[in-house]
Parts: sequence; C-alpha cells; structure tokens
Amino acid sequence: MRILMAGASGFLGTRLVDRLTADGHQVVRLVRRPPRTPDERQWDPSAAQLDPAVVAEADAVINLAGAGVGDRRWNDGYRRLIRSSRVDTTTTLAITIAGLTAADRPGVLLSSSAVGWYGNTGDRVVEEDAPAGEGFLADVCRVWEAASRPAEDAGVRVVRLRTGLPLHRDGGLLKPQLLPFRLGIAGKLGNGRQWLPWISLRDWLDAMLFLLARDDLAGPVNVVGPNPVTNAEFTRELARQLRRPAIMPIPALALKVVLGGFAHEALTSTRVLPAVLDKAGFAWTHPDLPGALHAALTE
Repeated sequence: MRILMAGASGFLGTRLVDRLTADGHQVVRLVRRPPRTPDERQWDPSAAQLDPAVVAEADAVINLAGAGVGDRRWNDGYRRLIRSSRVDTTTTLAITIAGLTAADRPGVLLSSSAVGWYGNTGDRVVEEDAPAGEGFLADVCRVWEAASRPAEDAGVRVVRLRTGLPLHRDGGLLKPQLLPFRLGIAGKLGNGRQWLPWISLRDWLDAMLFLLARDDLAGPVNVVGPNPVTNAEFTRELARQLRRPAIMPIPALALKVVLGGFAHEALTSTRVLPAVLDKAGFAWTHPDLPGALHAALTE
C-alpha cells in the first residue's frame, strides 16, 4: 500500500513508519517544513493547506499528529496547542479526502484519538460504545473525533484510534518514570487506585496493521491491552522488574505543583477494554503487564 502519514516524526509515528516499510508498504510523510527527502510532502494544517493530489495518490491515510499531552506543564496556551494540533490536522485531512472524487479517495483513514474520550470512569469498565466523559481531554477527544466526519460522510472507512498508554523505554508512559524508579525515589501517583489503560508497543504496531487490513472495522477502536491495571499495581510491577524500591508515593498536591493542569488527567481513572479488537480476533503478543513491561525494558 501507499500510505500517507501525519505525525510520522513522533514516538509512535517513527516506529510505525519502520514497521510499515519493513512489511513492504510505501510511506509518504507530511511535514510542515520544506521537504528534505523524496518521501516527504509539505502541508500547513493550521491554514488548512494540503495539496489534494498528495492525498489522491494514497491508498490509506494515517493521522498521528498532536502535541504531547505530557511533554510540558499545562497552561492556557499549551491547552490551546493540544487542541489545535489535533483538530486542525484531522480537519484538513478529512476535508481534503472528502473533496476528492470517489475514485481518488483513499480506502481508509486511521485517525488518532485517545482513551481520554471516556473521562474519569472510576472502577467502571467501559468499551467503545460508552459516551464521552467530562474534562479537558474528553472535550478535546470529542471535537477531535468529530473533525474526521467529512471523510466518513464521503464514504471512506474511518477508524478512530482511542489509544491508551504505550509502553517502551524510549517514550510514552515509561520513559519519564525510569530514572526516578532507578534512583529509588518513585512510587504510586496519588492514592494509586486509578486505572491505567496500557498497551505494549508491539501490540500497538500490530493493531495498526490489523486495522489497515480489516475492511469490516470502522468507528472507534480502543487500542489498549486487554488487562488494565491500577497505578499501584503498575508501580509494584515496574519496581519488581527494575529490582528497585518504590515506596515514595507522590501526593496529588505535589503533582499539581509540578504538572499544572495535567495533574488532574494524570490522576484520572480510565478502565477501558479493547472490545472491538477482541471481537475481531486480534492476537495479543503481550496481554498481561509483566510481559509487556519486560518487552518494553529489553527490546
């Protein structure tokens, strides 16, 4: 397949490009600067500028673009960036796709979203049919997913990737935690009872190829592992595998000082299950946290 990708330079995007090309697909990357290589095309999503001919050449489009929610302390300006970096890119891609003739449209759009859609679910288990929750990230996910509707209305298969917390030592949830854990100054966040919807990097990549190939799957898909754990359970298992203590819980007040508005999201409990993937017969390589963490730390 010829695949057009936005967000190809991020933690997940770079690894997905490698996986797709290794499997024989051709990936064309959208960039905001002038192209430097033959596989790059320039666009400006903040101005809704994208050459329709670039999209017409693609068999599939993958959109992973968006500013990292945990990369910086949240203030009003960063909240606006989190929202615009997602909504502008998705809107530009979806409208451009919809404006093509039926023969020129790509067959599928895999469009990022997040488990933040569900808000704080406490101990309640949720699947893809659950409504949007409350809070900043839930509101972002609501408009983010709605931005892909023009492509869907035009008859393109749209998969909304409600991704959880990918595990790998080089990024995602794990990277910022490794140093404090290894120094023995880490612990659970707040009371530790909040649920974490993790997924191994291998399973996330496998899920992307699975969803590209399955023409019968569309709409929201929870891209999370089948066995979520609480923050306290995650902390104990990571400490066990690193052979370090994790006896210094981080109070909610301290998180608010360090993380600003993101502290509320870091303490949110989201107990999400991958019902669509399970029902479709997706084969998990790492269905449980111990195996996923071992892979994340060693592969």
